[in-house]
Amino acid sequence: MKVALLGNPNSGKTSVFNKLTGLRQKVGNFPGVTVDIKTGKLQMGKSLDVDLIDLPGTYSLFPHSKDERIVVNTLCNPGDENFPDAIVYVANSAQLEKHLLLFTQLLDLNIPIVLALNMADVAEGKGMKIDNARLSKEFQTPVLSVNARTGDGIDRLKVVLEEMLFHGVQAGGFKGFRSFYALSAEEESMAEVAGETTGVKNLYQGLLIAHHHSWLTFLEEWTRETLHGALENRNFPLLHYQVRETMDRFDKLGPMLKRSVLRPKDQPLSRTEFADGILTHRFWGPIIFFVLMFLVFQAIFIGASYPMDWIEQLFSGLGHWVQTTLPDSWFVDLLVKGILAGLGGILVFIPQIAILFFLISILEEVGYMARAVFLFDNLMSRFGLNGRSIVALISGGACAVPAIMSTRTISNWKERLITIMVTPLISCSARIPVYALLIGFAIPSIPVLGIFNLQGIAFMGLYLLGITAALGAALVFKLILRSGERSFLLMELPDYKPPQLRNIGYAVYEKVKTFTLEAGKIILAISIVLWVLADFGPGKKMAQAEAEARVVAVQNQLDEAATADLIAAHQIEGSYAGYLGKFIEPVIRPLGFDWKIGIALITSFAAREVFVGTMATIYSIGSESDEFAIRDRLAQEKNPVTGKPVYNMATALSLLIFYVFAMQCMSTIAVVRRETHSWKWPIIQFVFMSGLAYLGSLLTFQVVSAF
Repeated sequence: MKVALLGNPNSGKTSVFNKLTGLRQKVGNFPGVTVDIKTGKLQMGKSLDVDLIDLPGTYSLFPHSKDERIVVNTLCNPGDENFPDAIVYVANSAQLEKHLLLFTQLLDLNIPIVLALNMADVAEGKGMKIDNARLSKEFQTPVLSVNARTGDGIDRLKVVLEEMLFHGVQAGGFKGFRSFYALSAEEESMAEVAGETTGVKNLYQGLLIAHHHSWLTFLEEWTRETLHGALENRNFPLLHYQVRETMDRFDKLGPMLKRSVLRPKDQPLSRTEFADGILTHRFWGPIIFFVLMFLVFQAIFIGASYPMDWIEQLFSGLGHWVQTTLPDSWFVDLLVKGILAGLGGILVFIPQIAILFFLISILEEVGYMARAVFLFDNLMSRFGLNGRSIVALISGGACAVPAIMSTRTISNWKERLITIMVTPLISCSARIPVYALLIGFAIPSIPVLGIFNLQGIAFMGLYLLGITAALGAALVFKLILRSGERSFLLMELPDYKPPQLRNIGYAVYEKVKTFTLEAGKIILAISIVLWVLADFGPGKKMAQAEAEARVVAVQNQLDEAATADLIAAHQIEGSYAGYLGKFIEPVIRPLGFDWKIGIALITSFAAREVFVGTMATIYSIGSESDEFAIRDRLAQEKNPVTGKPVYNMATALSLLIFYVFAMQCMSTIAVVRRETHSWKWPIIQFVFMSGLAYLGSLLTFQVVSAF
């Protein structure tokens, strides 16, 4: 049997879900859409096995977002696989006036329902006293208090649910259902037409189908046409009746709550109201937000560095052990350079993902993120984004992978897609090794105004360039993409409350698991493809390259390590990757790049920071050298035709601009594929970012070369 968990956003619904299910839950998708659905097993007495479904939070059955439409689509269709046998409605005890509108709509669906008043401690802290027995009598349905933080009332909730499901009627001795809203004659007539065409028996359910017939996914096309014709023939003004119904519900709800909820006469300014006076202030609010985000970014950047280094060392040591233990063969090479390298490339992102979602979940649990969204929604909307986009854009400074995953909080499809498409333009931590190498090579380290360094200013300029490009691209997408979904923000600013570590732990676990299992499969596959390209060549080219390298090594009396580096450099030139680099050389030559840089561009698709290691391999520098040795070797490289330096300032700046804009990260593409459930958008993203990188790099090289 199925029980649906419903409620407004910020009602504590997910906390109740976690208490009821524990770890017996899973995350999937609603059929045909990318909106998450959480389900869990609720084991009750009498061997009753119940599926608990956590439906998205919504404010009413007249939806404004995709998440809310999912709820209405489910509740209007008795044949839906997620249609509930009973409902647990979770409401914030301190905000009953706002939270019970949806509850009264659910009452009219005649589905057994229990009202769970959550956050009773918050209501008591405000001096409120709620008469549950009176509310239960008013609504003709069970009403009980629960505290999702402590677990109080959860066992009683299970007992009430068990009675509902076994007896098929409301628990507590109620034998029927109360109709909260009285339909007018016109509404009743329209509801009957909807019932005749769809087979639904409940009048209010039929009225909802009439209201939402244009987008309900389970309706046949002829049904939509029939209902549309009936509405026109009756001159049925949908908006008028929606407003009438909403106001009628509030008119009835207000007096009921006055009779059942006692409030103190003189309420002092609450802690939430006092904090909001500062945190949502037009001047201080944005400053506090950017300070917090700076601390979050620093925590991700600093806190993840050690575990990321440990993971890299672990896989490096494991790869070395495999190479020294097993006999040399192509399979061992695949295991080390393809599979282990791919797994390392997946798991190395987990510390960043875990830290980001741990900190963001704390801010969400406390209630602060709703304020941040409110602060920046007006600014972001001018670029086709959403207030919630600010979180993803700032998180992208650490890594685009968890930043793109955080866009799930954006309900508007167009705004979420634009945020996903432009977030990789924000310079992430993986670009830092490339920036450090090329800025140190191209920009002199000279003081500016006595306190600043020119290299530091250039580094900051690259970040500002990425931010500007992201906002500009968002504006273009805003003009190109079309969506029938209205773009506006509707949300509640919840009371501030201490975070619940259990919920935070679930959030971090789900995000890490999703990335590892879903995106990880794609990353591993691409890693193996890159290994094949770099370790195999046409015919006997690889063997010839090794033989030539050994001859040169003997002539120059190189030691074993230097010989191995020289062999690697010759072999990568003779590999498929080398041929691919030479194949694309005519295209990248106008950017100031040769075939060796072309190889680095191809291999760094695995991750941008691979660029430095690839350049070291190509120029036989070796694994023990740092970026300064690479810089010296680049400075010595000469063009064999012109005799001029290959890596002059024009080439270095051209490369920098290329890496600011280019989509050189297979992990990001994998996550975009996962989040959009389509290859269409990652392909478009790769093409437009690569095109932007090419044009920017071309313009930079040509202009700098001319001067």
